[in-house]
Amino acid sequence: METAITIAIYIHACFGGIGLLSGTLSLLTQKGSKIHRKSGKFFTAGMLVSSGLSLPVASMPGHYNPFLFLIGLFTIYMVLVGNRTLRFKSRKAVVSKTDWGITLSMAVIALLMIVSGVLEVFGNKILFVFFGILGLALCFQDYRFLKNPFRTKTAWLTQHIGKITGAYIASVTAFLVAGMRIPGLWVWILPSIIGNTFIVYYIIKVKKGSKRSKHKLVSE
Repeated sequence: METAITIAIYIHACFGGIGLLSGTLSLLTQKGSKIHRKSGKFFTAGMLVSSGLSLPVASMPGHYNPFLFLIGLFTIYMVLVGNRTLRFKSRKAVVSKTDWGITLSMAVIALLMIVSGVLEVFGNKILFVFFGILGLALCFQDYRFLKNPFRTKTAWLTQHIGKITGAYIASVTAFLVAGMRIPGLWVWILPSIIGNTFIVYYIIKVKKGSKRSKHKLVSE
């Protein structure tokens, strides 16, 4: 059993590294470019495999870590939503039960995180409450988007940026905590603060670009 766990950990780390490197490349390259799209696909595959393997590993004796288990679920959720959002570049796309199911599942997980934090079921009270509230905020964004995915031309883009960058933040956090074994509460929270600041900045930039395009069309 221990040998199987060790193999799973190595595979998890390998795909996590692929996801982290390709995610960094995707963030640094021009959005919509060939490199951006290809690196994004590697990021998606890397994160899904790595996060999927982290779930059984974090549940095993000697490797038990309920918070890393939940971070794995967080990452899978954000990667799935971020990629499914790309369908809405086309106005022919429709919101499916799968879209609602993913968001509802995450909302339930986020509520359980908050309750677990308040009751200190697993310890790490601040972390569970912090990430539980963050999860509910992300689900509320999903709700607004899924109710009317075409309310603006860039709604799909801002949703995609938010979720995929969020998954990248989760991968960086997992690397610092599990890979580099850096201790302290800050290493869990600081990447989220920095990453979400970037998300807000980029979404504002996208919205301003969209407004400028509208004004240009009107003036013409």
